Amino acid sequence: MSGEGPFIERRGEERRGEDIVRANMPLVGHLVREMLARVPSHVNRDDLLSAGYAALVSAARGFDAERGVPFARFAAARVRGALLDELRGLDWASRSVRQRARRVDAAREGLMAELGRTPTVQEVADRLGCTVEDIEHGEGDVHRATVFSLQGFATATADDIVTEPGAGPEEMLLRRERFGYLRHAVEALPERLRTVVQGYFFEERPMVQIAADLGVSESRVSQLRAEALVLLRDGLNTHLDPAMAAESPAKEGCVARRRAAYYDKIASRGTLRTRLALTGPDGLPLAA
Repeated sequence: MSGEGPFIERRGEERRGEDIVRANMPLVGHLVREMLARVPSHVNRDDLLSAGYAALVSAARGFDAERGVPFARFAAARVRGALLDELRGLDWASRSVRQRARRVDAAREGLMAELGRTPTVQEVADRLGCTVEDIEHGEGDVHRATVFSLQGFATATADDIVTEPGAGPEEMLLRRERFGYLRHAVEALPERLRTVVQGYFFEERPMVQIAADLGVSESRVSQLRAEALVLLRDGLNTHLDPAMAAESPAKEGCVARRRAAYYDKIASRGTLRTRLALTGPDGLPLAA
């Protein structure tokens, strides 16, 4: 009989945990819907829900009411973290999207080598035997994945984050270094490409305004945006993940030299120390 007390107490705690989980399941659905609105359409909702529910159960087990933090707030940070981990493990664009993107990149770079200038979208479409709309639709899918990545998966508020243990020292240093490389990669872009990236992604200006400032058409701005994102992706991969760096079909000539010069310019803009100086110890960007 002496062992029944602890057993009953454990059972009571388990029931309370189950009740908390059931009561907060709608929170997981809300956070998943919020996340799905920002990611490519092929991301599987059920996969996110499974990760979210597992995090909710874990949060219920680890919750300490004496900390003075409401459970919903505590659980939201845990669930968001689990959803982001799930997303980081996914290929952000489906295999067919990636294959089409590689074909477009190869065609564009081949035409650049032949023409000595950036080809128009129509010229790329003619080379591939498809329509301009096909190219723009495919690039849109990749852009959404790229933008979400560039934005650093920032979905939690500062108040949500402080209730959770921070990243370990090594992870935080790597995160800060990646941000520094991104800043330098944007700064190293040719002027017109840099204007498009900063205006469209960071200042969230309408494309028509950017086109007016540059004195070009909106379709030209879209073309510049695509060119800039390819450069950014390959430039960052060259320095941070060489195994993922794309191999250009134009290994010689002016196009290859310009790309190599851009990669070198990224590296020359700073050192590990100066890249880390762009963020605080908490990993948040410092004012420029």
